Amino acid sequence: MFPLVSLVTVLALILFVVVTINVGRARVKYGVKPPAMSGPPEFERAIRVQQNTLEQLIVFLPALWLFAHFVRPDVAAVIGGIWVIGRGLYAWGYYQAAEKRLLGFAIGFSSGMILLLGSLVGIVLQLVRSV
Repeated sequence: MFPLVSLVTVLALILFVVVTINVGRARVKYGVKPPAMSGPPEFERAIRVQQNTLEQLIVFLPALWLFAHFVRPDVAAVIGGIWVIGRGLYAWGYYQAAEKRLLGFAIGFSSGMILLLGSLVGIVLQLVRSV
């Protein structure tokens, strides 16, 4: 029913799988054995990319689908695509240095909040119309 939103969902999940694989690669490269969560700064940045992406996915995915359902699926797909790009920039920047993550974080967080708040508005308007 929502092929573009479904595509964005799959891309977001693929991004998460990639950053998770990067944690495993960093464990091997820097000799950080599980269950350790600390090591060289390069390893810790890889862990933070993965954990922060997971934290953002928890808000992003329901907001994406609620926005698609209550507002517009095509707009949800565009904003969701921007989120995926932002998270990719966040990861790429953070892998290099912590201070290089900010632009990607801002893009991802802002687009996620637009989806979340837009969903709230769409739901409230639907409730008002049904009264």
